[in-house]
Amino acid sequence: MPTQKLTPEIINAAIFGFESQKTKIDAQIAELRAMLPGSSAQTATPEPTKRKRRKMSAAGRKAIAEAQRKRWAESKGTAEPPASEAPKPKRKLSAAGRNAIIAATKKRWEAVRAAKAQQERGAAKKGAPKKAAPKKAAPKKAAAKKIVGKKTATKRTAPAAAQGATETAG
Repeated sequence: MPTQKLTPEIINAAIFGFESQKTKIDAQIAELRAMLPGSSAQTATPEPTKRKRRKMSAAGRKAIAEAQRKRWAESKGTAEPPASEAPKPKRKLSAAGRNAIIAATKKRWEAVRAAKAQQERGAAKKGAPKKAAPKKAAPKKAAAKKIVGKKTATKRTAPAAAQGATETAG
């Protein structure tokens, strides 16, 4: 005998068929019970009984709440520090310390600029041509200007616009 694979459609059809048979059988059982002497049709289908709701005393609720507060306190540790301990004050930077940081920053930038200047001088001595990028940028700026009434507006790219925004803000 060959075995067939049961597909979900076949299984669903079988379930539907069995449920319809079950409803028919239940109806026939209800008719037979109604024929019995001393029984009514209403008793044929028993209603589900509801359980009584359990009540808790106020003392029981209080004990549970207190136990839960105790568990939370243990898991969090001590939530509040003792009143005798004051929090540490916030540290501030002294004027001398700030001046030292500013001086060190200026010194660092001077060294960077000196290295860049020395590199450019070394490239000029070797006879290497200077970069022509700044010369190409100038005509683009002139072409980008639009005349609006008496005022002149300049069209800027994203980096130039960001740079212009910082210059006007300061």
